[in-house]
Amino acid sequence: MSDIIRLLPDSVANQIAAGEVIQRPASVVKELVENSVDAGATRVQVIIRDAGRSLIQVVDDGKGMSDTDARLAFERHATSKIESAGDLFTLRTMGFRGEALASIAAVAQVELRTMMHGADIGTRLVINGSKVESQEPQACSPGSNMMVKNLFFNVPVRRKFLKKDSVELSNIVREFERMALVNPGIDISLCHNDSMMHSLMRSSFKHRICDLFGKALEKQLIPVKTSTSIVTIDGFVCMPEHARRRNWLQYLTVNGRHMRHPYFHKAVLQCYESLIPSDMQPNYFLNFTVEPETIDVNIHPTKNEIKFENESAIWQILTAAVRESLGRFNAGPAIDFDSSDAPEIPVFNPNTSGSHGIEIDPSYNPFADREAAISAPRPSGGFGGDNSLRRTGVANDWEKLYSGFMQSDEDAVTGERGSKLNVIDSPETHADTLDLPEPSGAEVDEVASIQIKNRFIMSASMSGVMIIDQHRAHMKILYEHYRRMLATAESHSQQVMFPEVVTLDPARDAVLQDILQGLQQAGYDIVPLGGNAWSINAVPSIVDGCNPSELLLRVIDDMADGRLTAWEDITDGIAFSMARSSAIEPGQRLSSQERERLIGDLLRLPAPNYTPDGLRIINMMDIDTITELFR
Repeated sequence: MSDIIRLLPDSVANQIAAGEVIQRPASVVKELVENSVDAGATRVQVIIRDAGRSLIQVVDDGKGMSDTDARLAFERHATSKIESAGDLFTLRTMGFRGEALASIAAVAQVELRTMMHGADIGTRLVINGSKVESQEPQACSPGSNMMVKNLFFNVPVRRKFLKKDSVELSNIVREFERMALVNPGIDISLCHNDSMMHSLMRSSFKHRICDLFGKALEKQLIPVKTSTSIVTIDGFVCMPEHARRRNWLQYLTVNGRHMRHPYFHKAVLQCYESLIPSDMQPNYFLNFTVEPETIDVNIHPTKNEIKFENESAIWQILTAAVRESLGRFNAGPAIDFDSSDAPEIPVFNPNTSGSHGIEIDPSYNPFADREAAISAPRPSGGFGGDNSLRRTGVANDWEKLYSGFMQSDEDAVTGERGSKLNVIDSPETHADTLDLPEPSGAEVDEVASIQIKNRFIMSASMSGVMIIDQHRAHMKILYEHYRRMLATAESHSQQVMFPEVVTLDPARDAVLQDILQGLQQAGYDIVPLGGNAWSINAVPSIVDGCNPSELLLRVIDDMADGRLTAWEDITDGIAFSMARSSAIEPGQRLSSQERERLIGDLLRLPAPNYTPDGLRIINMMDIDTITELFR
């Protein structure tokens, strides 16, 4: 039998590696901008065409490369960042793997122009799918000019699964914002299809935040700063009253590198636990500075997941720093022990009478009634009677006082209907303390469903027990209703009394322009005002009563997150967003009538088991499964 193991060609190996490093156009932007930062650039330009499908160009004024380095940079594991394995534990650069340029060149057509500072001439290198087509001397500006054209041209499956231009552009903008945020000391700009989306001058960290996300943030930010032998933390958190339900701004960086860290994110949220509602999220921008040898960034090819050596200690330091800042700037409730709940004490005035304004009746005797009661003759029967103890001349009606206590326990539970069902319906009764009916008589038929933790509805079925997620069920019902009305043109525009003006960030603005025609078909009347500002003049009549701007932002966010890209008709996606916005939230208590109507409306739908985005609504437990639980 012949040997079957063989070495893969470099071009195939590079395409495999590109699947991990280069997932979408935003990944290319990230890798190229990081290279520019590592090269010491003070000015970086990012130029995009067709959301990165046709062109991604990054121009910088960094140190540039020689012709030999330019050619070698596209080889796998070729890097100037490290020399040995020990350097992985003292990293001070963004890149170090030596895979990014090789991966990009494997799935795109690349053209590089670069020249070192002080050199007389630069070099031009052209690579097509890992194959070097030409390299020749060329006059160019000091620094590097990298052009990535026709991304995934030789991997049609990857190109096919790229999302709509609005979604991919939104990803690029968000990646650009992360890079711009961690590098406030450089000039950086983003241009898409000859339209300037961001042009940022070097500034302080706070000014960079405001330049990226709006000047309104300036008055919302609370500085956070602490320095220990383990970590230095500086940055900003937002005031509790400016927390958001969606599109929150939450950024963590370590040593100038953006990171995702759920553990530290939870630490920040814990500081706001008693200050904001559970469905709100605070904005925060926090920088961590630690010794490079105490972190490991070599975990994931994207280098966004960081492992800390002193994770627990940093968690405590972070929590203390954020709480101190919130308290120092009076973001939390404070108590003034000198004046809070203090009684008002009048100032003594010797010229006034001793009563200080209080009228005194000299004829009043507080013991008169008691003396009369004691001196009154008692009947021989002991307690009671009309001459028993009186107070202020009003007889104590003991029978009336105790009349409510003479009712039997059964009467108190069943109430007027004679059924224990109104114990379940009573809003004062918690679901955990329900007195379930005895399994006998007609009472079992009266209890058709119960609510569990105000989130799920449990109801008997022919084959066992049916458990329903009430939020998903209501969302499914509303989706089918909105979808039917939009499809049959039953929805008309409803003019708003006062047009609402919404100002969007560049990522959202690009998404809105892409779906504007579909929104107009659904009944929206939205007019651009310039400067990423839009006026909402009318909304679909089927959602009259909802907040127009909140509903529009939900649709835009769903599109940007890729939730609506599965629908061929944008109106179906709009119906889904409207249903998500209008559906009852988990935790809302429902009466028995509301539960029965919800179950009935759901089961009348053609496909009641799943939401439009594929989440399960109903779970069944058959009799055999229930029986097995009691064995």
